[in-house]
Amino acid sequence: MANEIVVPILPCADIDEIVDFYRMLGFELTYLQQRPYPCAGVRYGDADLQFAGIPGFDPEQSYGSCIVAVDDTAEIFEEFAAGMRAVHGKLLVAGIPRITRPRKRKNADGASGFSVVDPGGNWIRVFQRKDTGADTTPATEPLARALENAVVLGDSKGDARQAAKILDGKLTKADAATPVPALVEALVYRAELALRLDDPGRAEELFARLDALDLTDAQRASLAESLATAADLRKQVSSER
Repeated sequence: MANEIVVPILPCADIDEIVDFYRMLGFELTYLQQRPYPCAGVRYGDADLQFAGIPGFDPEQSYGSCIVAVDDTAEIFEEFAAGMRAVHGKLLVAGIPRITRPRKRKNADGASGFSVVDPGGNWIRVFQRKDTGADTTPATEPLARALENAVVLGDSKGDARQAAKILDGKLTKADAATPVPALVEALVYRAELALRLDDPGRAEELFARLDALDLTDAQRASLAESLATAADLRKQVSSER
């Protein structure tokens, strides 16, 4: 066989809510009907998704999921994030719906990935293709390895509490010998987990620890993405205070 196209049909409770959500992210509507049963189709580039409205459906109980393979997860994330910020004024990082940030995924051979959890509780898992030449070298330093494990639990499984527990154990042991890049990335991700767990006080503690680091200009340049994420998270904490 060749040239086959597979389109997932995912569940939701409210078809209009699903359509509005995906339009916010930049998808185009390809189909919509309300009777004899609610369903809709959306498209982003060459990726098609369809949805079936199910009265009384509980998004918290959804097992709906699909994988979207792309060349550049960062570019697509920024487009989704821009749409979300335009509507909500911030990224939705907790509850349903929500979005995670692109990070290397240990459970995807080190490829970058992020997830969108839509109003139906469906996980749209966006992964970088493995033939793009991106660095997928596994971590060797203990804190960096802990971060990889935490990302799998927090971003792939959705278990923010266990992910936080893993990082807290290693962050407690971090000292002057801990590589700065690993420490910065772990602190920033742990702060994001704190927001998912509705613990802004813990996030502020982590930001204070981040601020106490004496970073060189070269380190700031190499960690620009993580530091930008931290700045974005700080704004969110401040806006919700």
